[in-house]
Amino acid sequence: MTQSNQPFTEHVTKAQRANKGLGWVAVVITALLIIVSGWLWSSSRNHRQMIDSLQAQLRDTIANLSNAVAEGQKKQDQIAELKQQLAELEKQRALVTQQARGLEAEMRADLESKDVTISKLQGKLTVNILDRIMFDSGEAILKPGGEAVMEKIANLLKDHPELRIHVIGHTDNIPIRRDAHGRFASNWELSTARALAALHFLTDKAGVDPHRVGAVGYGEFRPVADNSTAEGRAKNRRIAITLLPDELMGADAPAAVPSASNPKSEPKEN
Repeated sequence: MTQSNQPFTEHVTKAQRANKGLGWVAVVITALLIIVSGWLWSSSRNHRQMIDSLQAQLRDTIANLSNAVAEGQKKQDQIAELKQQLAELEKQRALVTQQARGLEAEMRADLESKDVTISKLQGKLTVNILDRIMFDSGEAILKPGGEAVMEKIANLLKDHPELRIHVIGHTDNIPIRRDAHGRFASNWELSTARALAALHFLTDKAGVDPHRVGAVGYGEFRPVADNSTAEGRAKNRRIAITLLPDELMGADAPAAVPSASNPKSEPKEN
């Protein structure tokens, strides 16, 4: 049978072939759609995970930034507080300096003479009193002239409770002669006894708070003049009253806390 003799079957065969080709195309397209859908789903999932990760990092960054801001604010508050404290200290220091200048001027006006000199060095105000108005030779009992000077000093210091008072005894280098009682073994003992005599007058008779006062004797070992001359030895025999603000006293001199009932120290057994 020739091709021209089977027109119907040929038409059907072509249609079947065409349908079969379309079926494969549909299968391929479907497969491609499935692959593309899977890729898109996978890509979307990865993208979502990436977004979640970025959001978590963003939250952590925001939290860290908030903590940093809070810490910075805390430090700023601390700095502001320290600045305020520093300003208060500067005010107090200026006030103390002003008071010290006033005290220095008052002392120079009331005390300074050929026997009493006033000096100031590194915040320390010192009153130097020659021993000839304070004590008889070789003695540690205040003379009336010495008591008068100490009374003036005490009156000037009553308005300056912030100052600490050091009473320091000095001698020349001439060895002291022991008396029959052997009271002073050396110039150290004599200088210390004289410093204590001045201290006790301030606290016992002039009303100075004993918590503010200390005494020491240096004997002949802190001269201010040449001991080879009579004039130099006379300058070295002296009582020095040194005045210092609390902040210059050092860590070994804590502020005293007097008793509420009695400002003086209670006696204790040794």
